[in-house]
Amino acid sequence: MLDNWQNRTILLLGKENVEALQCKHVLIVGLGGVGAYAAEMLVRAGVGEITIVDADKVDVTNRNRQLVALISTYNQPKVEVLKNRFLDINPRLKIHAICDFLAEKNTVKLFDNHNFDYLIDAIDTISPKVFLMAEALKRNIPIVSAMGSGGKLDPSKIHLADISKSYQCPLAANVRKRLRKIGIYKGIKVIFSSEESRGTIVEENTTYKRTSMGTISYMPAIFGCWCASVCLQDLTIVNNEKNILNTDK
Repeated sequence: MLDNWQNRTILLLGKENVEALQCKHVLIVGLGGVGAYAAEMLVRAGVGEITIVDADKVDVTNRNRQLVALISTYNQPKVEVLKNRFLDINPRLKIHAICDFLAEKNTVKLFDNHNFDYLIDAIDTISPKVFLMAEALKRNIPIVSAMGSGGKLDPSKIHLADISKSYQCPLAANVRKRLRKIGIYKGIKVIFSSEESRGTIVEENTTYKRTSMGTISYMPAIFGCWCASVCLQDLTIVNNEKNILNTDK
């Protein structure tokens, strides 16, 4: 059943596509500057079921760029903040909020316990990112993955391509290298920036992150919207061979 808040989406995509989105289940891993925006765009477009995964709580340093970060949400789990927000957008939404860091064992368990139609990867730690991609590929789950949005200012330098065709992005280079070691050379759509990185890199003393780069408010959000666009078009029949999402050309 479609609600009247979806009328504008129906005018664009058609009733059949919006009804189809209600039956889709999308996994979004990483709910920082990129992933939270991607997830919200899916919810507002009418995706019926999502699983969101992130181990972090809202930190004061998130407020310059992250959807979840308000003074009122400091120190709250990101998945819980977003769960409440998304249900306020669509009370019919089926949402699974997992406050955990994805290592190999629980990644496999997650895929075993759910039938996902799509994966949006917004992790910025390389090892779990690569394992997540490989596991999804093994199960024939379509993927779009966000590469590095830190140290970038120019939205016109953002691109969609297969991982094999990404360039000028240190994170993408490391991911390609790790994937090649396990025999994966292509088959993953990525959002990346070809802009040369700028700003200062600082060391991080955390379990999951070694360094941090400067970020501007709009770049992670744009990356997230790109990811949502790729996912939504791939999940509907509006996509075709001449669409921009065809990354083989």
